[in-house]
Amino acid sequence: MKQTATFILLFSLFGHYLTGQKNDSISIFYNEFKIESKRNIELWNKDLYGPLLLIDPKTREIFANEADENDILKANGTIYTGVLPEKINIANTAVNWNGKRWAMMMLPLPKNKYNRMGLLAHESFHRIQPSLGFELNNVENNHLDQKEGRIYLRLELEALKKALKSASKKELQEHLTNALTFRKFRHSLYKGSGSNENLLELNEGIAEFTGVIVSGRDKTQTAAFLVDGINDFFKNATFVRSFAYHTVPVYGYLLYNKDKEWNKKITAKTDLTNYFIKVFNSKVAGDLDEVVKRLAEDYNGSAITEEETKREEKTKKLIAEYKTKFIENPHFEIKFEKMNVSFDPRNIIPIEDKGTVYPNIRVTDKWGILTVENGALMSSNWDKISISIPAKTEGRKISGDGWTLELTDGYGIKKNETDGNYVLVKK
Repeated sequence: MKQTATFILLFSLFGHYLTGQKNDSISIFYNEFKIESKRNIELWNKDLYGPLLLIDPKTREIFANEADENDILKANGTIYTGVLPEKINIANTAVNWNGKRWAMMMLPLPKNKYNRMGLLAHESFHRIQPSLGFELNNVENNHLDQKEGRIYLRLELEALKKALKSASKKELQEHLTNALTFRKFRHSLYKGSGSNENLLELNEGIAEFTGVIVSGRDKTQTAAFLVDGINDFFKNATFVRSFAYHTVPVYGYLLYNKDKEWNKKITAKTDLTNYFIKVFNSKVAGDLDEVVKRLAEDYNGSAITEEETKREEKTKKLIAEYKTKFIENPHFEIKFEKMNVSFDPRNIIPIEDKGTVYPNIRVTDKWGILTVENGALMSSNWDKISISIPAKTEGRKISGDGWTLELTDGYGIKKNETDGNYVLVKK
């Protein structure tokens, strides 16, 4: 991952939205969040409430709670409005813009107040994240698109669901230990997987834990929300970038019930798996292979394995199609210079060691804006992206199968007559 690259996840975990939001309702939402932030200020010993940008993705209109440093935004009652430049991708994220670090969210916000407060808190955590010493990481975990990786993640989450529903401390302890056992076994199957998962969990997992606590739900509501979230997560096409929204929030919430300071005791170097094993006093067995086989049936293991075996066969066919489209057949390769990218992490598909296919992605760079709606192959080290060959050119606008490229001055495309591939060139 290059330092010049900026990553934005077009991802919201909340399904119910409010339409037709006006300045007055947005002002109310800001005031609600300000109150909840003050109420939960001890969570991080920092006020989550700060610069906020709500963006209408259709018009790019901005609704901010304060002015920017360059006076681009104009006061409109208690709200500041303007238009977000095309070069900035719209997403739920944190962004540095016009002299300030903002929490950015797409409109409409969730209709449900708990979901709304959770989303505002999640992205506001990302805003203050660097000041808390946590790095911004969105590392891919491609092993979670493999059959065994998916099976043991699902088993871990099934155990966490039962932990949330536990009627006694003994039962809670049993399910937590089993969840961590499945987790440790999964890490033993794929070299480096524990470290990669940890990086994303320290980023998105801690942010989502923050949202869960600040949302304002009571214990019964929180447990139901977390269980429902896991069930919805299982419907995702892939787990490689979105699992952290469901692991750490459960462990973190259960730990918060016994130690409200735990999150302030960890750092960017903390191994969360070992940390949770220690603080929950879980005795994870040494002979993991035998233990997980015995435990699996308590968590729907046979059905999960059958489902993942069928999925694996379908995925192999899809990967073969993508390799033909973006590697073997003539294609259009675009190298990055200083890119900014937004995408949905729930449907990406790792292609062995060749990179990852993003069905929907938007890239901005010095060379212009690329919008993809029918798949693109991102290289493993994020230095280039491959799409299908161009089909139509209208001035500086070039398009192909499910993609559009709007070039800036000084750039063009060139075809290699030997292999039929296209590349982006500076004129």
